Amino acid sequence: MPSPPASWMPRLGRQRDWIWRGWQVRYTYAPSAQANALPILLIHGFGSSLTQWHCNIMPLAEHHPVYAVDMLGFGASRKAAAPYKVQLWVDQVYDLWRSLLGRPVLLVGHSLGALVALSAAAQHPEMVQGLTLMTLPASRQELIPPWVQPIAGTLERLFANPLVVLPLFELARRPGFIRAGLGLAYAQKACITQDLIESYVAPTRDRGAGQTLCRLSSASTHYDYAPDSHSLISQLRCPTLLLWGQQDRVIPLKRGRQLVQQHPSLNLIELPQAGHCAYEEQPDRVNHELLQWAVQVGTSATD
Repeated sequence: MPSPPASWMPRLGRQRDWIWRGWQVRYTYAPSAQANALPILLIHGFGSSLTQWHCNIMPLAEHHPVYAVDMLGFGASRKAAAPYKVQLWVDQVYDLWRSLLGRPVLLVGHSLGALVALSAAAQHPEMVQGLTLMTLPASRQELIPPWVQPIAGTLERLFANPLVVLPLFELARRPGFIRAGLGLAYAQKACITQDLIESYVAPTRDRGAGQTLCRLSSASTHYDYAPDSHSLISQLRCPTLLLWGQQDRVIPLKRGRQLVQQHPSLNLIELPQAGHCAYEEQPDRVNHELLQWAVQVGTSATD
């Protein structure tokens, strides 16, 4: 029997399906009374979906049209036999933008979604008026020296094969395991509700979910899975804001501070009492900062 709809489903806007390269992709749209205002496009993090923005979509839509998308392989999008890497999701986001919007947006990405958003902004500056990165992971080449890459990749691929990943998948999709994982990501434990856990469990029931995890695990061991974030930042032409939880244990705030030191054009706002998922732990503050940033980048475009 399917689970009842989550209590926050009405806050997700008008969910629709879109066919991209023959695959079904889920996205949502929340119209705004301010129809000509700068649109906001939201990209979720690894293992998550557009449901992560349930505290943000409708409040932001009071002032701006809002779009959010499930990246291929995640959420309610197809668990496809695809060559997963950041470039694939960049292509997906760009084609969605061309099909549905066609005008500059405030592009917002969280964690893996931040790396996708950063890559999209660097490659397709015409689509981005402003950029917000809610934490930004380091790419593989930033973490592992070049001379170690072949050795590390070989070892990682031993553990990324289906004989290892599929049994782990069966364990990892249990509600208790997911609750424990979310306990590391959230500083505010009250946010870890049954609805939240179900939002992570539900996609694992989709056909091909286990094989998709195998493909994702294998893809992440390759050098070209994600581009170097420093190189991407140096290519940016748009104003860029970093939002970072001070209690983030997944991607610690130290990295955000280092990025600002290395790239002074970045703007960093530290969010107290928030971990890796500040969009839900401190939604009012996050929504306020996004709306303020939308006004700022919108004003700079008319100067």
